[in-house]
Amino acid sequence: MDGEPVFGRGRRFLLEAIETHGSITRAAEDVGISYRKAWCHIKAMEERLGVQLVERQTGGKNGGGARITDEARVFLNKFEQMETGIREVVDEKFKALFQGGSYV
Repeated sequence: MDGEPVFGRGRRFLLEAIETHGSITRAAEDVGISYRKAWCHIKAMEERLGVQLVERQTGGKNGGGARITDEARVFLNKFEQMETGIREVVDEKFKALFQGGSYV
């Protein structure tokens, strides 16, 4: 697992899709990965972050399902704040370097 990302945009999309669909299978299809890969991503994130991100319910009379935890919602919110901050820094740097039309 060394060198493998704990979290990123793809894994964010996976968690958001689980919340939308209520299913790991449907979420995996939505983001274009296999169920097995989705499950591995969830397990790795939970192990590395030390929190449960997805609550799973096995099938049965009413079928199974999954939903993200409150901790996952907080994490997603903070991740979005971080991405917004990064975009702001990049925008400022771009303006500083390229403002005025002299690019060479």
